[in-house]
Amino acid sequence: MTEVIGNKKDFFIGTRSIGADHPPFIIAEMSGNHNNSLERALEIVEAAANSGAHALKLQTYTADTMTLNISDGEFFIEDPNSLWKGRSLYDLYQKAHTPWEWHKPIFDRCKDLGLICFSTPFDDTSVEFLEELDVPCYKIASFENTDIPLIRKVAATGKPMIISTGMATVSELEATVTAAREAGCNDLVLLKCTSSYPATPENTNIRTIPHLRELYKCEIGLSDHTMGIGVAVASVAFGASVIEKHFTLCRDDGGVDSTFSIEPGELKLLVDETMRAWQALGTIKYGPTEEEYKSRIFRRSLYIVRDMDEGETLTRDNVRAIRPGAGLAPKYFSEILGRRINKAVKRGTPLSTDLLWG
Repeated sequence: MTEVIGNKKDFFIGTRSIGADHPPFIIAEMSGNHNNSLERALEIVEAAANSGAHALKLQTYTADTMTLNISDGEFFIEDPNSLWKGRSLYDLYQKAHTPWEWHKPIFDRCKDLGLICFSTPFDDTSVEFLEELDVPCYKIASFENTDIPLIRKVAATGKPMIISTGMATVSELEATVTAAREAGCNDLVLLKCTSSYPATPENTNIRTIPHLRELYKCEIGLSDHTMGIGVAVASVAFGASVIEKHFTLCRDDGGVDSTFSIEPGELKLLVDETMRAWQALGTIKYGPTEEEYKSRIFRRSLYIVRDMDEGETLTRDNVRAIRPGAGLAPKYFSEILGRRINKAVKRGTPLSTDLLWG
């Protein structure tokens, strides 16, 4: 199993602390949802910031760095269930890529709005380009998580790495994590990921999250391609400290990833609800919390429910377990039946041992 080299409990990406003791780090993935418009890309940046996301992620490639301009065989998508059926890989990446000259204005707008901006590189040239922009971290996509030379190239920058685990076996992940750490990565996040678009909740298997943490002793998160935010919120309960969701202004506007992307209102809800889920984790605790102490008065307790004279016997007709909680606990009910009271009391008096003879 991988030897942990220099792994810390938590670390920073930009200005954000990453780790179990900090709120989940929420990444809005623009991908190709800019629909070939820089203006729309900048609007997506603003919408992500306004929705409370902590980071915006791009993808840095060209069609030529991704594949070959061939329109048949394995270079053509024929799967009837694919969102991209009937397109060649080259045409798909040509449409989806973010022009490299857009990166700086997008990075600048993110900085102005307090968003951490970074990207997914797909080859050596994209890593070198992103280094010129001084990205704070790198993301490795699921389809590249077995590209060991790329892993080593990125790790050698010494910056935090976020790696999606989609499709990877344990042995493949072992090789990936080992390569990253040996090449210089000390701050690593693995994202549980299902590489289908959209993914179904049934195929997401977020119970894997704590197992990944145990295996690789690093931060674990979720790259989520399901519809809505339920899976992402649930992942926090299993220890996800980073969550990535594809993001668009409006699914109805179309785009290569729009079908499984969330809109601004959903992103805002994701930020809010993952924060609540993280806050709710707390610690293993029994008994009243500090806030609950004042609520104990609303527990049930034993009360006199009928005016009684001195010396009268307590029966099921004149004493009951009711709210509030100022009297004896209900567990004493059978013990006090048949006992006599030592003074006259009115209906609504909490029963205490001071009222009992002997």
